[in-house]
Amino acid sequence: MILAETALSLDNFKQASIAWKSRRNNALRTPRMIKHDIVMQVVNRTGLSKTKAEMAVEAVFETMKRAMEQGERIELRGFGVFNIRPRKTGIGRNPRTGEEVIIPPGKAVRFKPGKDLQSI
Repeated sequence: MILAETALSLDNFKQASIAWKSRRNNALRTPRMIKHDIVMQVVNRTGLSKTKAEMAVEAVFETMKRAMEQGERIELRGFGVFNIRPRKTGIGRNPRTGEEVIIPPGKAVRFKPGKDLQSI
């Protein structure tokens, strides 16, 4: 009886392990775009050199970062709105020990997609 239960629990463990690995591998295969891909799209669409396209993309990102650091709202019509919102103080738990942890207040970047992006 104990041997049968152990074999059954091992089968369940193996199935759970296979399912977890499958989810992990699928997550790795999910299409994603990185900054290099954006630079290459700029190169392909504008005919700029790769160096100039990298500088342009980097300038846009740096400008957005600086604006958000100053608390400004960034509105890109047809794409969406980025803004900074305060995050409240909270109480969380350490999952290993169960000990309560105080989460300090902070700021979080929020993105609200525009109408064109929502329709995708």
